[in-house]
Amino acid sequence: MSGGGKGGLGRVAVLMGGRSAEREISLKSGAAVLTALKAQGVNAHGVDVGRDVIGQLDGAGFERVFIALHGRGGEDGVIQGVLETLGIPYTGSGVLGSALCMDKVMTKRVWLGAGVPTPRFVLLGRDPDPEAVRERLGLPLIVKPALEGSSIGMTKVDSADGLQEAWRAAAPLGGAVMAETWIQGEEYTVAILGGEALPVIRLETPRSFYDFEAKYSATDTRYLIPCGLGREQERSLQDLALRAFSVTGASGWGRVDLMRDRQGQAWLIEVNTVPGMTDHSLVPMAAAAGGVDFNELVLRILESSGGRRP
Repeated sequence: MSGGGKGGLGRVAVLMGGRSAEREISLKSGAAVLTALKAQGVNAHGVDVGRDVIGQLDGAGFERVFIALHGRGGEDGVIQGVLETLGIPYTGSGVLGSALCMDKVMTKRVWLGAGVPTPRFVLLGRDPDPEAVRERLGLPLIVKPALEGSSIGMTKVDSADGLQEAWRAAAPLGGAVMAETWIQGEEYTVAILGGEALPVIRLETPRSFYDFEAKYSATDTRYLIPCGLGREQERSLQDLALRAFSVTGASGWGRVDLMRDRQGQAWLIEVNTVPGMTDHSLVPMAAAAGGVDFNELVLRILESSGGRRP
């Protein structure tokens, strides 16, 4: 089957929902993407991904897939592997880049091997030794589940006594639990589209960090574009984000989160290979600042899927 949509894009599936902890955010992203594609004449169809995703896609005539699945099952290489098997081109990073970037521990190990700056970390077991962790990382620190996004399960720890409780908050989510040095400074994010870095956004929240509430429900989170840095400083962050994105095997589009400490040193935090795509999300904000509206952004991401043909 061919044709059937703008530019010969054919029949397009927008994958959303899924079974991860980020399901509700994914449904919102998918709905926004679907609306934007349909508004531009693309023959797009929403697919709420269930356990029988192969049955949902195989034989349905889809010629491309826009992945709007967040979290496990969508960003970890699983759906990418399914689409490789079915031979359907899809948006974003491939199996390796997706799986690697979803795992915060493996991402940091690759970054350390590549010589790019990322905060120190340790893995936490069931009974973490508070004094050993404090000696290694200092205080405060942040505890994270290695396989979740949207700041789910993350806790800032200000004293060694809080480490066990933070571990208990993260451990039920599955996968490794890590503690990371707390970087005191400003938080930035760099969206990447087709090998280019979009304008940098500085994030400001009165909360202790840019957590789930600050991202999705708080009304006092500020998004600063321009980010307030000089041209050379912003370019430096963009270059670092591009390198961090590349060495993890990520491709197509995504977002790199960074901190900049009070001495001006940048520290890489994580890569998002399927960032939020509502009209209030960070990648659309950065794209708009770069002169790309939401509809054009969605279409450009979809068109990039043609470069990956399983």
